[in-house]
Amino acid sequence: MSARRLPSLSALRAFEAAARHQSAKLAAGELSVTPTAISHQLRQLEASLGVSLFVRKPRRLELTAAGRELRAVLQSAFDSIEDAVSRLRAAPLR
Repeated sequence: MSARRLPSLSALRAFEAAARHQSAKLAAGELSVTPTAISHQLRQLEASLGVSLFVRKPRRLELTAAGRELRAVLQSAFDSIEDAVSRLRAAPLR
């Protein structure tokens, strides 16, 4: 089986939070990092994908079409992961 060719999970988490909040500052607060760290993660992700995910505006991030597409997929994936983790935490230890 070949290795998955995915961007870093940290960059994907930073993107999802920034997309949801439309703000690097609010995403940084949620993830307990600096806004600069979020910005670096977003630029790294855009470079690795070869597409722009945001239009950067003063005090706001606006998703591009590619960004909206990636956000929808990640939101669903992270929701599924959250559901699975919640079920595991609720299950008694075996």
